[in-house]
Amino acid sequence: MLDYRFPTALQMVLSVAMAEQMGERSTSAILAYGLEANPSFIRKLMVPLTRDGIIVSTLGRNGSIHLGRPAEEITLRDIYLSVIEDKKIWASRPDVPARCVVSANACWYFKTIAEEAEEASLAVLARHTVASALEKVKKSDTSGCQPVPELEALYKKGH
Repeated sequence: MLDYRFPTALQMVLSVAMAEQMGERSTSAILAYGLEANPSFIRKLMVPLTRDGIIVSTLGRNGSIHLGRPAEEITLRDIYLSVIEDKKIWASRPDVPARCVVSANACWYFKTIAEEAEEASLAVLARHTVASALEKVKKSDTSGCQPVPELEALYKKGH
């Protein structure tokens, strides 16, 4: 089963960073609508992101979501580890009875390869910040983007 926590959390944080640059408010309703995600999923992802100081949320009628620290200080690794927590990219099979050389050794071998892949992935994510990711996103081709009047209305209403 595919896990959408990291890509959704990344889009959330980038959206918050972009809104801050534009002087706009971010709310869970705006994020959910803009990302076409279930609002409860957005709120669920906000819990670890808030806990780890990546975002800060204020409650109430004028509440909003902001970055918890400068975009240059938040790495994609930070976001990944926050929302994925202790789930590994790949899990090895449970121990299998040692009936041959493969079944006796495949589990530990796969586990070492999976750990190496995880470390490499985390190293790549650590090299990218929210600020650098947002700059690349902003420079990308937007010819396929369509304005969304409903989203504009949400921004104006401050939801």
